[in-house]
Amino acid sequence: MALRWRTIGMVISALALTGVAQAQSLRVAVAANFKQALTEVAQDYQQQTGVKVQISAGSTGALYTQILHGAPYDLFFAADIERPKLLEQNQQAKSGSRITYATGVLAFWSPGQVAAEQLLSQWDRRLAIANPRTAPYGVAAQQTLAKLRPQNPPSLVRGSNVLQAYQYVQSGNAQAGLVALSHLKAAKVNGAEYWLVPPSWYQPIEQQAVVLNRTHSMADACAFLRFVVQAEQPLQANGYLTQTVDGDALLQRCRS
Repeated sequence: MALRWRTIGMVISALALTGVAQAQSLRVAVAANFKQALTEVAQDYQQQTGVKVQISAGSTGALYTQILHGAPYDLFFAADIERPKLLEQNQQAKSGSRITYATGVLAFWSPGQVAAEQLLSQWDRRLAIANPRTAPYGVAAQQTLAKLRPQNPPSLVRGSNVLQAYQYVQSGNAQAGLVALSHLKAAKVNGAEYWLVPPSWYQPIEQQAVVLNRTHSMADACAFLRFVVQAEQPLQANGYLTQTVDGDALLQRCRS
């Protein structure tokens, strides 16, 4: 793994030697669930390249709206497939750059209790979820509840994104929640307090990213995208499923 990271760093450094000017910084819009993981990877990227990464986090729906209204982002790491695809179709994203960088995992979190399927099926107190209208994790939570208890829904507290749903539970405004595993990993929550919802219960939370055509440095944006999708170890450690990506092919598509 150490060799792979050194190799990636050499490739990125080589971009500067080809006569392509490097950007002083990259502006990245990221779905709230992925902020912690991206922050860690971005720090490694900055150490290897000197290029700073400015991260703005929020719900996928809200960030998409900002982009449509001209927000000056270089890349967009969404929590779904739909918005990056729409940006590509509307020629606001670089054709060939759209790629799945991670797959999210939904968890039932009940602080102070042993979380399990049975507890969720009988839950009659406040349950925090992300808003299904704006957040893919909210759709997954809705699908989970529909499968597990179609005639007896709990009292729901909806956050604008999955981070807010997590914060509702953390603050005690809700006694449990259907949240992103990534947030629980970041907070080092006791593993007995959360239960991983079976992936077959909800539509896969396939998260895609794109480089935006408005970027001020296509070369740097493509290089950073490649760096992130090949950071399998840190992404898995942060609670995501990943797949092996051909970084050279991605870089060629993105920069062509």
